[in-house]
Parts: sequence; structure tokens; C-alpha cells
Amino acid sequence: MLNYIDSMMIVDKNMNVIYTNRMNPRFGGGFDNVYNRYIGKRYFEVYPDINPEDSTVVQCLKTGQLIVREGQTFTDVYNNVYSTKNITFPIIRFGEIVAAMELSQDITSVGDLKIMEHKNNKYNILPERAIQADSLASKESIITINPEMIENKKKITIFAASDEPVFIYGETGTGKELFVEAIVKENPLRSSKFIAQNCAAIPENLFESLLFGSTKGAFTGAETKPGLFELAHNGFLFLDELNSMPLHLQAKLLRVIQDGKIRPVGSAVEKSVNTKVIVAVNRNPLQLIQDQMLREDLFYRLSSRLLYLSPLRDRKEDIPVYIDYFLKQSNQKYGKEVKGLTAGLHHTLLKYWWPGNVREIRHVIESMVTLAEKNELSTRNLPIYMKELLDSIVTKNTEESINEAVEISKIPLKYLLETTEREHIEKILDYCNGNMTWAAEILGMPRQTLKFRMDKLGVRKE
Repeated sequence: MLNYIDSMMIVDKNMNVIYTNRMNPRFGGGFDNVYNRYIGKRYFEVYPDINPEDSTVVQCLKTGQLIVREGQTFTDVYNNVYSTKNITFPIIRFGEIVAAMELSQDITSVGDLKIMEHKNNKYNILPERAIQADSLASKESIITINPEMIENKKKITIFAASDEPVFIYGETGTGKELFVEAIVKENPLRSSKFIAQNCAAIPENLFESLLFGSTKGAFTGAETKPGLFELAHNGFLFLDELNSMPLHLQAKLLRVIQDGKIRPVGSAVEKSVNTKVIVAVNRNPLQLIQDQMLREDLFYRLSSRLLYLSPLRDRKEDIPVYIDYFLKQSNQKYGKEVKGLTAGLHHTLLKYWWPGNVREIRHVIESMVTLAEKNELSTRNLPIYMKELLDSIVTKNTEESINEAVEISKIPLKYLLETTEREHIEKILDYCNGNMTWAAEILGMPRQTLKFRMDKLGVRKE
């Protein structure tokens, strides 16, 4: 079927991406491997819009059969658009399916890119007589027993009733979009119009026209089109990853929020809009201000209605709740009858620090249930990447645990923290072959912050 291939990907039986290669200059990387950021991630984290039931990789791992797919169109987590022909076949060792390899030929057309661009904008523009509010998450669907998160749920109704903008911040996977949908659903007068836009997915030269609209002839190829603010008039506009918006446009956004007026690109006429704005960032806003990625005046204008969603490692009491919830959900989704977890696995999941937060715990449980051969999950079912990370913290027995606690108690906290941080940074750099940009992305920090920490801790790049 394929007279040549553009890419190769290997996914292990735990749905971890362990090898990738794409040599296609269409994606702006020349002939470098533009897939290198996928390695070590979960397959459905890389491709969030692929349905597990339709995935050729999942089918191949389950059946051990070669699978041919004539064509499919999808996006990755970085909003790259792909249309491909695929051949997927199993890698079998000693009679066991250990991984699946997928070979792909790029057949993406300009039409695909336009379709996916519209899809990535996540327009949800519905006529007022057909609100379909049932498709949105309600505040009751937000699961938590953490006191701070319970307080956040109480604020949903208060924030929804006001026309003031809302600012949400929290790490990736903490549930920001759930809170956004709940706020929208709590305001039936506005919920008929809800537009969500990820600012990181917008090319800088299109930002202004997409937000505020354009007039024919304003620039080459420009047509008279409404912007997101106008489309969301009398409704909600959610701007995710606000810090990806250029600072000069953040100033214009501030003026729109304050005055309620927009001026389309190329027009001399202002238009009044009544749009409730919700914005989100995945880093501390004060740090973003310091890094000159967020305007200070814009933040203080938005901060009167602020929600902070704490990471899962700071609310460990929620971990057993999520385990139980996603276990039941996965059983129902995949037709399994997994009854529970062994004590060892339960202890391990409580010890783990969950850098991907609730999204990660959902993917881990789904992965284990999907491939489970028994009705009880154990540490053997853990994804490989978790096993490696947990080797240093999971105790083998009570005696080892006591001895370790005694020894650790003799170590000054500052030394322990710096040693742990140094070792972790060194492991990530080794994994990334010294590529600091890639390592900073995995560690969830700007490259300059990583450089500062390396200098302070005496970590050498090589």
C-alpha cells in the first residue's frame, strides 16, 4: 500500500511511545526528527483526539494482527495536523506481543489543514433555542474531597452569575476545562454561545484578526469576518494558555475587557460586544509576569475572579477517589470486570507524584484496565515509565522502610532536596541526550529556568 514512508512509531504494550522518527520537511523541521518530543509520552497523550476503540495501535496490540488503514486525519498534542495511510504490525517476543510498530505515509492536503484548523478552534456556537447544555460538564461532575477544591466548586456559581472575567490557573491535567464548562453551564443566559480557543495554536500574525475580526482588504487575502469576541457576543469566550498571546495583543485584550468594544483589523469603526471572558494558564501568573509572558495590568484586571487548581501531589486524599472512579469508568468503557487493585499497587499509586495530575491518573488506569488479563490490577500492570520512576521510592518491605526512614532523618532537608533535584535533572538530560529545550519541556519549566537551576546545582550539560 505504501510506496514510501514518512514516519515510524513504536508503542509498547503499556501504550508508551518508545521510538519515533519523522523525516518530513512539511512540519518545519527540515529533515530532523520532528517526533522527538513524543518519546516517553503516553500514546493518547500525544494524540488526544484519537478514539481508543478506533486506534490501529490498540487493535494491533490486542489481536496481534497486521492492520492496514487507508486514511485518517487527526492532530497531535502540539496541534500539528496529519492525514496518513498506515500499516501497523505487532512486535512479538517469545510468543508475547510486546509492542506495535506503525509505518505511515503523509497524505495531508490543504483541505485537511483547513478542516482541522476549524476543529482546533473548538467552536461551539449553538442557536439560542438549542442550547444542548447537557454536553457540558456540571460542577457536580467535578470529583474531589479536598477542602480547597470544594471551595473552588462553590465559587463556580458565584463566578458564573457575574459578567466579570474569570482567571483560572493550575498545572496541566488539573481540570481547568472542567471548571470552565461548569461555569458556562451555571449561566443558562449565556451558555447558548461558548467558544474555546487555545492561544498556543494561533500563529502570531493571525492573532488579532481571529480575536477581533477583519475587514476585506485589510491585508493580503483578508475578508470581512467576525472575530471570536463578536461570535461569542452574549456568551462565553474561553482563552486557554493566555501566556502564549503576544504582549501587545494582551494590551488590546485588556482594553476590550474594560470598554466592551472591539475594532476589526482594517476597520475604523468600533463594535460593542457583551462577552464574558474566561482565561487559563498552566503556570503561576506571578512567575509569568516576571518572565514577561503576561502583562501585569491584565492579570490584576482579571484576578478579581480567580481560581487556583492545586496539583494532585498536594491533595493526595483525592487519589483513591480518582482510582475508584476511573476504574469503574474504564470497566464500562472497555467491557472489563476488574474488581480492584492489590495493596502493593494501591500503595505505589499513592506514593507517585503524578506530574500529569488527574489526566495522567486517568490514562494510567485506562491503560492498565485495557490490557489487564486478571480481575485485579497489580504493579506488573504499571506502564514502564512509571516502574522506572518509582524504583527509587517504592519500599520492598517494612524493615527496609524503617531503615530508610532512620537514614533519611539524618540528612538535612536542603541537602536532600538539592540532591534529589540534581539527580532528576541529570536523568532527564541524559534521556534527552543533552537537549536542554526538550529537557525543559519535560520538566515543565522555561529553558532559562532550567539553565539557572543547573548552574546553581552544578549540573553539567554533557
